[in-house]
Amino acid sequence: MKKEILVIIPARGGSKRISNKNIRNFLGKPLIAHTILQAKSNKLIDRVIVDTDSPKIASVAKKYGAEAPYLRPKHLAGDKAQVVEAIIHLLNRLKKDEGYAPTHIVILQTTSPLREHRDIQACWNLMKRTNASTVLTIAPTHPRLYYLDNKSNIILANKKTSKSSNIQQWPPAYLLNGCFVYIVKTSALLKEKSVFTKNTKAVVCDKWRSIDLDTPEEWVLAEFLFKNKKALENQIKSFK
Repeated sequence: MKKEILVIIPARGGSKRISNKNIRNFLGKPLIAHTILQAKSNKLIDRVIVDTDSPKIASVAKKYGAEAPYLRPKHLAGDKAQVVEAIIHLLNRLKKDEGYAPTHIVILQTTSPLREHRDIQACWNLMKRTNASTVLTIAPTHPRLYYLDNKSNIILANKKTSKSSNIQQWPPAYLLNGCFVYIVKTSALLKEKSVFTKNTKAVVCDKWRSIDLDTPEEWVLAEFLFKNKKALENQIKSFK
């Protein structure tokens, strides 16, 4: 079967911590525009659709070259709604209305402005050479995970991982890096009703680029990193 890769950019209208986040100006363009333009310029991608409940976001998306053929229904647009439910709803509508059924879905979040084409390509390469039904991106993090109980006591959550106090003795740890990239086989997503499918594999991305825009502090930091990206990369390489 010939590959047909669809990018879906989820973009709800409601944003509590950063007002109008998806269309807020990020270094000269609405935040969502950076993800749309990246997807449109990627040679792997066949089609780009923004999935939103907001007419205003849909209008901005179309201005920058994405499709926004439907508005997400209200029951899939609340805080408790799962993104995968909205994606399945969109896929079903495209199948019904157009007979369109992509072989792969690429989910790109607007809140990862430091994502690069190489991240998408690395995920696709891993998808091609393995039995993966999902490939996603992760970032290195500290191997010890702590939490606070209701009395503010700090507790090591993964204490069974290693008894050593030497960090080098602990296995490397990773976190999902703001959904830089998800590539999922459509058949697996529809069958398992999850983007974390049975054969999920991961690509490790740079920790410093893995910022996820959820707070004003992260927004300001991301703009600084974005503006100085080349200089920062060169400085980091000088340590190697």
